[in-house]
Amino acid sequence: MFSKETYVSRRAELRQLVKNGIIILFGNNESPANCPANGYYPFRQDSSFLYYFGQQRDGLVGVIDIDENRETLIGDDIDIDDIVWFGSVDSVHDMAMQVGVANTAPMKQLKAICDNALRSHRKIHFLPPYRSDIKIQIFDLLGIHPNQQKAAASLDLIHAVVKMRSTKTEEEIVELEHAATIGYRMHTTAMRITRPGLTEKYVSGQVDGVAHSFGSMVSFPTIFTQHGEIMHGIPSMAELEDGRLVLCDCGGENMNHYCSDNTRTFPINGKFTQRQLDIYKVVEEAHDAALGIAKPGVKYVDVHFAACRIIFDRMKELGLAKGDTDAALAAGAHAIFLPHGLGHMMGMDVHDMEALDQIYVGFDEETRPNLEQFGTNSLRMGRRLQEGFVVTDEPGIYFIPALIDEWHAKKHCADFLNFDKLEAYKDFGGIRIEDDLLITKDGCRFIGEERIPYHPKDVEAFMAASRE
Repeated sequence: MFSKETYVSRRAELRQLVKNGIIILFGNNESPANCPANGYYPFRQDSSFLYYFGQQRDGLVGVIDIDENRETLIGDDIDIDDIVWFGSVDSVHDMAMQVGVANTAPMKQLKAICDNALRSHRKIHFLPPYRSDIKIQIFDLLGIHPNQQKAAASLDLIHAVVKMRSTKTEEEIVELEHAATIGYRMHTTAMRITRPGLTEKYVSGQVDGVAHSFGSMVSFPTIFTQHGEIMHGIPSMAELEDGRLVLCDCGGENMNHYCSDNTRTFPINGKFTQRQLDIYKVVEEAHDAALGIAKPGVKYVDVHFAACRIIFDRMKELGLAKGDTDAALAAGAHAIFLPHGLGHMMGMDVHDMEALDQIYVGFDEETRPNLEQFGTNSLRMGRRLQEGFVVTDEPGIYFIPALIDEWHAKKHCADFLNFDKLEAYKDFGGIRIEDDLLITKDGCRFIGEERIPYHPKDVEAFMAASRE
């Protein structure tokens, strides 16, 4: 937790931004894995509830009555049966005092609060729910059917939360730096132990163990696969093969639930082939270019297309693409190599505030998403950067056999792609390099004091030293 004053200040700013009505921020409940008593571990609190109320216990709701200037932490104290099994915890009153909330009430009181507000025709603000139990609770409290709750969620509250959480304070940056340290340990563990003959599942399990050892949990399910062309390739029981590349996309969440998110692609045997280097160096160039472009006032969609331009130009030099680059990007030809966006916001959620809808987080009235063009429609972040934003920088090149076959058969972007030469790369896989960028006053910098090796010579040297 941060200091009490941090949470008091955050809620005060939230009240000023939303202006009137009642704000209800739902914390999460335990989520059963396969039976009610066997929940997923560790418990993960809702990020916006954490941001404003700081407490990680399940079964809590925060209520901010703006008009009456009254804040209430709602929840039931645990009984003796739970204490026997799980130990004593602070009372709801004690937790409220820790974050500067003056009032508490049992959960049954929430219904009365909502009923009184509805009778008075007061605005009740809530965020889009993403868990079924909370959707049912909102239905019981407000009479809004679950399939209508996303539309009924408060845009005033969404915009206020996005405004506040997008810009990271100095104390949040400290947390993100700590999460980056966990991420460094995770990735270097993967590089150190990877050998032909081990399974993807084994290495990813060791990586996940690092996250749990030094923080709360992984910030998202670890991707560790020889099929780097699959965006979210889950680890399998397949053995790592000599001569192939493996893609590791993972991150850690520290005890205050701030995240890291990095990707490295490296040779299983510790040595790149020339063919692998030809593609790798293109991704490396696109990745590093963001450092010189991203700064306050620049649209991240422009940084994205700068990376796309580099990738397409270099693919032309390798004989895999052709034609005018600007025309190719306008047609979407680059997406056969890079079918996703350059990055996304990051913070307490690895895709920060994604539950609030990406159109409000990564875009605004000035910068709108392109939902029609393949690849570009996966861009999560396009708006102008501001000091204090944290975004990922994650270009990649992927040779997806099914996509190559489909575009070839349809002659899609045939004026810009050499399909005959692409055929030879259908066994290549994919490469992605990803780091987390903090937008500073005059530019940007990578988060993390220790740099996970990614320049080819550094990768090979690190892996060679690990094998001595």
